[in-house]
Amino acid sequence: MAKADIKLRGRSYSVACAPGQEARLIALSGQLNARVEEIAGAVGNIGDDRLLLIASLALLDELDAAHRSQAEAAGPDVERAAQALTDTATRIEALAARIESGK
Repeated sequence: MAKADIKLRGRSYSVACAPGQEARLIALSGQLNARVEEIAGAVGNIGDDRLLLIASLALLDELDAAHRSQAEAAGPDVERAAQALTDTATRIEALAARIESGK
């Protein structure tokens, strides 16, 4: 197991991760630190636990919004694909019926 040394609000942490993921974890922790510092600047020093909670909720809210947006964007394509499959199945059934009836 590999380890990544990260900093969050000036404190250092050594975090275990999969080999080869150290740089990604360090980059992500930098983004988290920036978000926590941004929130701390807006609401003041309310303690690391609450700052991390607020940052986590904000990031999860953004992730949820991104998933919803992606699902909405894919919606029409999925509907068209489903309709195409339904139309194809109908044509196959009609051909099978013709073959079975000998025509």
